[in-house]
Amino acid sequence: MAPPSKAVRTAKRDTPFLWEGKDKRGHKVSGKSLAANEQALRTDLRRQGIAPTRLRKQSGSLAGGKVNAADIAVFSRQLATMLAAGIPLVQAFEIVGSGHEKASMQKLILDIKADVEAGISLHESLAKRPLYFDDLYVNLVEAGEQAGALDSLLDKVATYKEKTEALKKKVKKALFYPTAVLAVAIIVSVILLIFVIPQFESLFKGFGADLPAFTQMVIDLSKFVQNDGLFIALVLGGAGYAFTYFQKRSRKMREMLDRLSLKLPIIGPILNKAALARYARTLATMFAAGVPLVEALESVAGATGNIVYEDGVMRMRDEVATGQRLQRAMDNTGLFPNMVIQMIAVGEEAGALDTMAGKVASFYEEEVDNAVDAMSSLLEPMIMAILGVLVGGLVIAMYLPIFKLGSVV
Repeated sequence: MAPPSKAVRTAKRDTPFLWEGKDKRGHKVSGKSLAANEQALRTDLRRQGIAPTRLRKQSGSLAGGKVNAADIAVFSRQLATMLAAGIPLVQAFEIVGSGHEKASMQKLILDIKADVEAGISLHESLAKRPLYFDDLYVNLVEAGEQAGALDSLLDKVATYKEKTEALKKKVKKALFYPTAVLAVAIIVSVILLIFVIPQFESLFKGFGADLPAFTQMVIDLSKFVQNDGLFIALVLGGAGYAFTYFQKRSRKMREMLDRLSLKLPIIGPILNKAALARYARTLATMFAAGVPLVEALESVAGATGNIVYEDGVMRMRDEVATGQRLQRAMDNTGLFPNMVIQMIAVGEEAGALDTMAGKVASFYEEEVDNAVDAMSSLLEPMIMAILGVLVGGLVIAMYLPIFKLGSVV
């Protein structure tokens, strides 16, 4: 196997430095740059007309967190903007990489830059990193390279990533809010059962009278939680871990959960609309980039975020590959509303499939936004009622004997 090129070896040794110095006019300047070592950085700064006075490594202060989808979206927008401004690809990678605050993202960008310097095409370098760049991303970049319009295609990729990330945040908000509030309610109830109720129990022993049934039930529940609470927590934790483990590894289980989630009240319609929005947005982006429809549908399937829709789109791809019209294939799945099918049909007839799919995506993205806001408004009184029943019920149970104290005396 041939040894790595000098460019590759150098990029992998690059370290972030903070520097201070004076420019040609004697003004103090400072910044952050990547270099193999201090001497290389001093040489580079002098080449730019800067006399360095202080250098220090920044690697220890960088946040080395995991690269996430939001980082990729920002990177895509920055790269698209720089290419549109006429900055060469390698230099654009250098600027974006050196300016990033996350060490893991810096390394990713500089590794890609090293590949490009070594003569590897950008889409091939991205394809080597499927954890960060999916097939859709790679296909769009490849289409841009082949058409000589990489800046335009990267702009479409950036827009797509930004919109899909915004949609994911809305869906997560819909799922997180009620879950978080109910979790807090359960934690507060457990704290009351373990630490507060036993204090009342010792007080009630001196009353010399039978406790109300509701109060006795709460005291028994408190004893149960104190005696067996740790065991219950371990069982629930193990069950949660097992559920997560098999959910990640069993496609049948994921399909069952995805199918069930689409039928849930309140949450189900939001997930359906989110899947439709992702389908339409991905289809619009791929088709606008000139990717053939059959090939585009394969990427679209994986981007829907739900196995039910993924399987449906893959069936559509097979039908389209045999000559079936897209709108007819969509109708056969039974997953798409008539409005979506009709708009896609108009787009096919008019030769503007990307435009119509984009309009469908915008419509459903707005629908998801409105549905999340409406759900939050609807759930707030329901959650307050649940909190009142859980916490208020425990408080009432403890004060019932006190209310009857007069009759005992």
